[in-house]
Amino acid sequence: MTGANTYLSLLGDYLDRLQSGETAAAIQSAASAVIQAARADRQLFVFGTGHSHMLAEEVLYRAGGLACAVPILSAATMLHEGAVSGSALERTEGLVAPIIGRYGLGAGDVLMVISNSGVNAAPLEAARAGRAEGATIIALTSLAYSTSAAQGGTRLADLADIVIDNGIEAGDAITALPGSDLRAGPASTVVGAAIVNAIVVEVAHALAKDGDPPVFRSANMAGAKENNARLVARFRDRNPHLR
Repeated sequence: MTGANTYLSLLGDYLDRLQSGETAAAIQSAASAVIQAARADRQLFVFGTGHSHMLAEEVLYRAGGLACAVPILSAATMLHEGAVSGSALERTEGLVAPIIGRYGLGAGDVLMVISNSGVNAAPLEAARAGRAEGATIIALTSLAYSTSAAQGGTRLADLADIVIDNGIEAGDAITALPGSDLRAGPASTVVGAAIVNAIVVEVAHALAKDGDPPVFRSANMAGAKENNARLVARFRDRNPHLR
């Protein structure tokens, strides 16, 4: 089996595990929290640093995505302006609370914090800031990785109301390299995106039963312009990235 096929096969195993056991139950609990928030005209906020910020961007203005979903984004905690400095900043205390404060997060909202390792300062601070504002906190993390990395310290999972374990082993990369102790093929982005979108789909299904779900159409599909413009007009004032 080639390295590529090994990686894809292992990814398939991880994705299969999402459909049963504690992870499946946690996904349903997370979706229920977002459904309750959406029905009360509140929002889902998503925060991640480093590569996890891609999962926050995944919910923004996405075909088939929720208009009530808001990514919390800051260039300082991403990689494009400096991967080394960004990695250092996500371990720096006091950086995230002011960022969270700009988004108007409040009671009745849901904040999903995504961190595979689950121990860096930024995601822990985000969870604490969201809890202080009265939001429901969802942690998307690797329990194996965070337990190993925390060495008895606080993990993101310890600060959340709902914990979704992506099931990924410590270190993220899942394929062993021959003749080396190195591994290749990170899994957290693929598995994390599947989990985030599974929650979005569950929420969309529930809201569709209420009538007129706040879901974006792909821009090149019939009716997209009118549908999306209506949703942008509704949520623009509460989502700074819809401008």
